Amino acid sequence: MDTFMKTYWGVAVFAMMALFCGATNADNKAIEQALKEALPGVKPDSITPSAMAGLFEVVVGPKLFYVSEDGRYLFQGSMIDIKAREDLTEGKLANARISSLKNVGSNNMIAFKPESSKHLVYVFTDIDCGYCRKLHSEIDQYLTEGIEIRYLFFPRTGEGSDSYNKAVSVWCAEDRNAALTKAKRGDTIEKRQCENPVDRHLALGTQMGAAGTPMLVTEKGNILPGYVPAAQLAKILSQEAEK
Repeated sequence: MDTFMKTYWGVAVFAMMALFCGATNADNKAIEQALKEALPGVKPDSITPSAMAGLFEVVVGPKLFYVSEDGRYLFQGSMIDIKAREDLTEGKLANARISSLKNVGSNNMIAFKPESSKHLVYVFTDIDCGYCRKLHSEIDQYLTEGIEIRYLFFPRTGEGSDSYNKAVSVWCAEDRNAALTKAKRGDTIEKRQCENPVDRHLALGTQMGAAGTPMLVTEKGNILPGYVPAAQLAKILSQEAEK
């Protein structure tokens, strides 16, 4: 699944470049049509002028592209305001990540909530990942810090693997939170099948560039790769909130 999605997006980008090269007077509708042909069934979330004259920002889920106003060129990468020393792309990507996560919906995640919530973190997790298990073994510490954890599944070995099947079984359990805790301890859980969001989680994590787990996404849309202790995470989130 992981390799497939990366290949899919890679091919799609080249396909879009070829399509844009054929346009002469690109506007929003022309760009939408090019995207429609390159990515069937996918519609851009927004097409807006960028900070640089002659370039448009195209947001598709958690992805952002730059397209020239004549439709000939497509760019990927960061736009830096040298004078302000600011990465203009990362801020837009952060917003796109949060929008994508909200589209998934909290009802399609497994949440561990503190009595009094100060912060929210989305965690892409693999049940069999060592550091994912370490993070979850300290869940009470995160809750004490007022951090709500919302889990999305990212079985690194892909669809149909043992980790993937465990994720499905956890989701289909009568008590998902208890089943997740049990699975992360390495205990055997009952195998179950039902309608589940695991594929959607996996696809979104891939689109966001997840290279490993756990991958944390803050409530402002910033990515923290890897395990972060509760006290340190609380400090990072407080500093982020102040900005």
